[in-house]
Order: sequence, then C-alpha cells, then structure tokens
Amino acid sequence: MRKKPWHLNRREMLRAPGLALALPLLESMLQPGSVFGDATAGYSVPKRLVVSYFSYGAYMPNGTTGIQNMEKPHDEWSWWPCKEEGELTFNKNSAPFEPFKNDVSYLEGLDHAGGWSLGGHSSGDVFATGADMKEHEKTNNISVDQAAARVMGHHTRYPSLVMGSEGGTGSYGASKTLSHYGPGRPIPAMHNPQDIFNRLFRPYDGKSIEQVRAELKRERSVLDLLISQSKSLNNRLGKADQRKMEEYLESIRQLEKRVDRTTDWTRKALPSVDPKEFKLDVSYKEPQEYLRCMYDLLFIALQTDSTRFATFQTESENSSQSELWNFANYVLDYKGATHDIAHKRPKDYSGQWDQWRNKQHAYFLQRLKDTPEGDGNMLDNTIVLWGCGHPHASHSTHNYPIQLAGGSRLGFKHGKLHKFVGKKKVPLANLFVSMLNAVDVPLEKFADSTGPMTELRG
Repeated sequence: MRKKPWHLNRREMLRAPGLALALPLLESMLQPGSVFGDATAGYSVPKRLVVSYFSYGAYMPNGTTGIQNMEKPHDEWSWWPCKEEGELTFNKNSAPFEPFKNDVSYLEGLDHAGGWSLGGHSSGDVFATGADMKEHEKTNNISVDQAAARVMGHHTRYPSLVMGSEGGTGSYGASKTLSHYGPGRPIPAMHNPQDIFNRLFRPYDGKSIEQVRAELKRERSVLDLLISQSKSLNNRLGKADQRKMEEYLESIRQLEKRVDRTTDWTRKALPSVDPKEFKLDVSYKEPQEYLRCMYDLLFIALQTDSTRFATFQTESENSSQSELWNFANYVLDYKGATHDIAHKRPKDYSGQWDQWRNKQHAYFLQRLKDTPEGDGNMLDNTIVLWGCGHPHASHSTHNYPIQLAGGSRLGFKHGKLHKFVGKKKVPLANLFVSMLNAVDVPLEKFADSTGPMTELRG
C-alpha cells in the first residue's frame, strides 16, 4: 500500500538548541495494519513480555496450601480475588487490580513440577525457568524472557532487561535474578536506578561514538585472535578438554555477537530521556518510591523500544543482607522483618502486605494502559506475569499465586479466575509456551510443558 505524505519517520526527532527528543509513537507514524513508517518498514507494533516476581509468598487462607482457619476475616484478604472459577470479583487484597478487570486473569493450581523438591523460598530460583532441580543438581534452565530474547531480541538495542531489588545473581536457593541464559548461566540483575538509567540511555560513558567504535573494533580483533588460537589448541586436546574448550569457544562467540550487535547500534540514535523525570537517588527506606522508580525505568525501556523483554524480582527470597528485609517495617510499621509475615502470620498484616505490593504492580500496569499505542495501548501489546513460587505459611511449592495481565492485542482474553486442579492440572510452563507464541517465538515446548494454554486465548 502506498504511503501517505503525512506519515512520519519513527526516528524523526524534535530538535532545539540543547534539546533532542525522540517522538512517541504517533498515529501518523503508522501505516494501515499498525506498521511504523518508512524508516522501519515491516516493523510491527512491539510485542512485549515481562515477568515480575514478589517474594515470601502470598496470603492463601483456609486451605492446605495456605494458612489454616484462625480468626475472621480471611477470604477478603486472600490472594485469590474470588472463591469460584469464572468472572472476577475483587476483595481487599486484589482491590488494586479492580480497574483492570478486563485486563487480568488469575490462574490457580499452576506450578513447576521440577521445583516440588525445593523449599518454598528456593522455588523462586526456577520461577521463570521451570527447570527440574531434583536432587539439588543446581543446573537450572533458560528463562522464558531469554527464550524470547534469543529469537526476537535483535529488534531492539538491548535484547532484554534484567532487574532485581538487590542485584547480582545470588546463590542456589537464594537467587537474586529471574533470568538465565541457560544451564549454569544466571544473568546478574541490575538494582541501582541510576545505573539502570545510564545503561539504557547513557551507555557510552561520555565517550564519542568514534571512540566507542574504535574500542569495539579492537575488542573484535582480540576475540577473533582468541578463537583462532583456541581452535588450533583444540586439535591437540583430549575429548574431556575438548568439551571444556568448546564451551569456552561458545562464550567467545557470544561475546563476538554482542560486540557486533553493539557496533551496529552505535549507528542508530539513542532515545533522549531526561533523568530529572526519575528519582534516581531514591533510598531503600522509601519502598514505594524505590519500586515505582524501578517500574518507571522498566516502563520507559519498553516505551522507547530499548527492549521488549524484561524481568523484575521486586524482592529476593532468603535475603537478610539489605534494607529490603525491612520493607514491611517501613510500609506497615510492622515490628519485624518482612519474612516474618510469611511465617508468624500476624492477622493484621499478611493480606495488607499483599495489597501494598499489588498497588505497586498496578501502578506499572496503569502506566502501560495510559499510553496509547497503535489501535489500543501499551498494555494491549504487553504480556505481564506477576507471581511467586509459593504461598505464605506452608511454603508449599504446589499452587503458585499467579496473575497474567495485558496482551489483548496478542490474543489473550481476560476477566476470569481459572482453576487448573484435578483433571485440569497442567504445568505453569504451558502458560510460558502461550506467552512465547504470542510474541512470535514459535516454541512448541518449554521445560515440562505439555502444550499451549488455550484457556486464555481469545
């Protein structure tokens, strides 16, 4: 179809002395069929996938997978917004999501069989991977975000964004990241807002493009030399050492790809984002401000199409090394560590803590929903998984608290509580297959999946 004269270039900039602002995605940039203008011919409205995780479980009263009956009220503070399968109604715990009734689904009875042998907190290690961790093999697996990034990540400057409240990778049973390239390859999470902003929008550390390209060229030459030397050496090694050398060579090849990718992206303008829009120096002692700043950075990374795939571990399991251990103290004036809520079960705090966390996540969903995009909004084109690897109290690794939001333009239909129990029991990985298929990753199997989850497809 012939392009109309008023169609704008997606890369078109507003320029003034000392100012360069990337235009947002405007309707005039779109060809019929929701395709960007001439500079990005064939470039569809982005399809995105986000996994966000909270720790220490969720309040599930009156059941074998949660807190046994004590005193009323309970149901109104349960993680599950309603008792019966079907159309959503909302209680106090889930109230922050009531404005998203047609944008969210709750999924009861899902879990990873490979995590059943783990303790409650340790199950967070495999939340996004579905890996079989029996007998403490500690191998893990590729995470769902990286499975997407591996196939579709080349469309953006950064294949993925990995965030966490504490940063790094943590350790077995106390992972501080949701993301893994594959077995034995966790991806360190970024936790400092200023560092995340710099990584996204100030990646060259004040160097000129020419300097960056020259450094990348030198790095590429070194890697080429290493590969050549390694191949020569490999011919003289035994089989065991050859396997080790092949792993080493593969790591170098991945570095080569990263260098080539970075070189290509130096030829394209960075989005211009004002750091004053964010409270980048926020303290952990301001939990709401901290989490919302992190969500704001995640949002702007998606909005500028810097990445389309992300994970955010809002709290780390088994952590006592940071101020995050005292989040509930700051938020609810609870006199004890956040972790205690999941064990001591003070009746006036458990559900309230869930509600507070839900408010922060709802803030992120609202930012997506308030941002027009194509024929709808960003939430319509973004799949957002929100959940944990165990309930409160029992720390059972069966029946994770799971909510899925967004993606209505990607084929998802919401507004219901679905129960996958008894004969309807399926792996959580089935949902991962559907999520990946929705963002154009043609996988038929992920971890222990038995097929796609058709119940949520419109």
